[in-house]
Amino acid sequence: MILVAVAIAGVVAGVAGLSIAVVAHNRVNQVVAECAEMVHRQLQTLDGSVDNQALRDVAVVHYDALKEMAGRRSFSMALINALGDGVVISSINGRTETRTYAKAIRGGRSLEVLSPEEDQALRGARLGKGPVVSMDDPLPDFGGNTASSARA
Repeated sequence: MILVAVAIAGVVAGVAGLSIAVVAHNRVNQVVAECAEMVHRQLQTLDGSVDNQALRDVAVVHYDALKEMAGRRSFSMALINALGDGVVISSINGRTETRTYAKAIRGGRSLEVLSPEEDQALRGARLGKGPVVSMDDPLPDFGGNTASSARA
């Protein structure tokens, strides 16, 4: 009886392990494809056909920042050049006030901590997914100091 229970537990563990491996493999393939696309875009700038200082990539994420205000009136917008330098601008809109934030970007990384929406806009711009990116879009995490946290 114990031997049967151990065998069943082994089979369940094996199936669970294989399922996790398949999901991880699919995610790795997706990230590799998106990173290859980003590298390809960066290589296009090396041939001299693009002004590296000109703003080139834009992405906007619309969202509901405040419970009192529906309709996705708040937004984060990333504007970056071929070198990954630029700015992320966020506008948090409520019924009685609006707050606007601007955060500098150097080499594709924020100099300040970004909110999840700001991070999504920056990642979308780096991949050329703009102008409008959804928070539901699966974009790779490039790491660095673009960690998500509460708003400044």
